[in-house]
Amino acid sequence: MEKNKGKTKVGGIFLFLLSSLFALLNTESVFAAPEPPSEPDRFTSIIVEYTNYEWWLLQWEDSEVVCEITIEHEDQPTLDEVYVDCGEALYNAWIEQEACSPEIINRKPTECPGYYLHYSSSTPKEREIALALPPSVVWITLEDCFAENRTNRCALPPMLALHGDEPLAGEKILRINGELDGESFSCDAALCELPLSETDEEGITLTFWADSSYGDSSHLFDAHIRVIYVEDEDTDEYFWYVDVLSSQWRGEENASCAESWDSFPPVGGVPEWLSTPEDIADLESDLPYNYLAGNLISRKIVDASHCADFGVDSYGQATPCGLDAAEPAMLEWQNRFDALIMKAAEETSVPATLIKRLFARESQFWPGVFNAGDDVGLGQLTENGADIAFLWNPIFFEEFCPLVFEGDECDNGYLNLNDAQQERIRGALVYSVNALRDDAPLGLDLAQADYSVSVFANTLLGSCEQTGTVVFNNTAQSPGALTSYEDLWKFTLVNYNAGAGCLSLALGETIGNNQEINWENLSSNLTVVCMGVKDYVEDISE
Repeated sequence: MEKNKGKTKVGGIFLFLLSSLFALLNTESVFAAPEPPSEPDRFTSIIVEYTNYEWWLLQWEDSEVVCEITIEHEDQPTLDEVYVDCGEALYNAWIEQEACSPEIINRKPTECPGYYLHYSSSTPKEREIALALPPSVVWITLEDCFAENRTNRCALPPMLALHGDEPLAGEKILRINGELDGESFSCDAALCELPLSETDEEGITLTFWADSSYGDSSHLFDAHIRVIYVEDEDTDEYFWYVDVLSSQWRGEENASCAESWDSFPPVGGVPEWLSTPEDIADLESDLPYNYLAGNLISRKIVDASHCADFGVDSYGQATPCGLDAAEPAMLEWQNRFDALIMKAAEETSVPATLIKRLFARESQFWPGVFNAGDDVGLGQLTENGADIAFLWNPIFFEEFCPLVFEGDECDNGYLNLNDAQQERIRGALVYSVNALRDDAPLGLDLAQADYSVSVFANTLLGSCEQTGTVVFNNTAQSPGALTSYEDLWKFTLVNYNAGAGCLSLALGETIGNNQEINWENLSSNLTVVCMGVKDYVEDISE
């Protein structure tokens, strides 16, 4: 076996050297890169036709024109338009004057006090409007690799491909430039292929941009790349794991929040609790949940009348007899949301296994209020949680806000709502995840419970973003430079369950003690009030 292993390794090295030699022999279009570009600079103009409508403000006593008002709509001028064109003094005199009766207007209008509006004329006009044109961009892919557990596996030495994209008709990408791990490059084409060598765990950086025939360049983009050369224990063959963190990446989707944190997942892919299985059957569970069983009995979904106390104890949980009676329904119920969890994971990139484990810990899959508290639904949402969802997941805010407000209230984001509006939309979100309805069959609105799965996935995504900011604010460094991808998700669960205050205090204490920032140290530095979250995180992650 050792002999074969050696041969395989030598073969892998030979392929790598061959690939590198090929790249060196094809240098006729690769040169030292020029200086990084300034911002794209592309505008055009269009001629727009419109109509000017002229109105006059006249005095009743002599029909003298005291003000001309020019507008671009057919109706009468608005109060604001009169104020702007006529000034404050004249506007106030017009607004505050006594109304003239129709009888006087018809008989002798010169006796009316003050002023009146009169339509004068309309004139067709043209206007030149400047428009910003879309800039060129560059996308990243890997050649001859395939996705495996949220990473990329390559059987041959990996080749990074930079694809220039010029959106303007008649223009084209002239070259792609950049710097890979400190080495400059320039390719006189819209496609630039870069062979990748093995890196350490920290990875290397890539900056790149495109020059266009339009006469400008794209924005300056960046990427963080890790290449690890490993042995397949089953086949004794060597291959490469490649991870690319960049807004321009167009391969298989990266591990959730990896790009936001600038944090590589573990080599070879994410652990099970942060995975989304390919087969929904792998998400199924068959665990006994006393609280879930108790609710199924209390809501008459399960008949446990043959049990003492009807199968439910004074805390609302199933007794051993009640648990036996509820077992078939309990097993079915804890898996009834699996398809929705898989869909939410696909839409948000939040791992499906994480979502399901969180539901199990928070509510045992019962979509109501836990022990008459303020926490509601499958993931036990509070108003603070709703605040996280809207503030740190703006796309979700844009989707949910029009369900609560009409008009333009939603146009400028959550922070631009006033206090009363923010309170209203938070309350609406919390209400939306509570499926308990006295007027519904069995006391449950199951459509509401189904809808809530996506809400909790989006709230977790918001918590991930907030966690990254909390770490950065405490350290002035990117989260991925300080701790592991898996530990950052544990920090996110602290943020979700106990709040950003608990996370920030524990981080501050860890830093103050000159300890490495990881889960082991941070969990030991949680305050007494926050310490309960340690068991919560480890229950979900282990």
